[in-house]
Amino acid sequence: MKAIEINDIVTKLENKEDVQVIDVREPYELLDGKIPGAINIPLGQIPYRLSEIDKNRPYYIVCLSGARSQSAVQFLENQGYDVTNLTGGMMFYRGPKGV
Repeated sequence: MKAIEINDIVTKLENKEDVQVIDVREPYELLDGKIPGAINIPLGQIPYRLSEIDKNRPYYIVCLSGARSQSAVQFLENQGYDVTNLTGGMMFYRGPKGV
């Protein structure tokens, strides 16, 4: 399983790299902020929303602490997706937050 520290995504965003983040938290958790541009697909909905995820591009997966995102990464890897876990989760994220 691929993983990077949550704040490494800040550098990628600052460098205007083409990154796509999937936030697997529940919608009410996003009230505390999210990574700008992240799409929200709660963990329990991922199996039903695979059509929204392009197998031809890499994704970074985030949650609050890194546990749910790890589960999502394992599932998506088994489905053939290029995914990376953002370890530490939003609890340790120090970049800009959108809502």
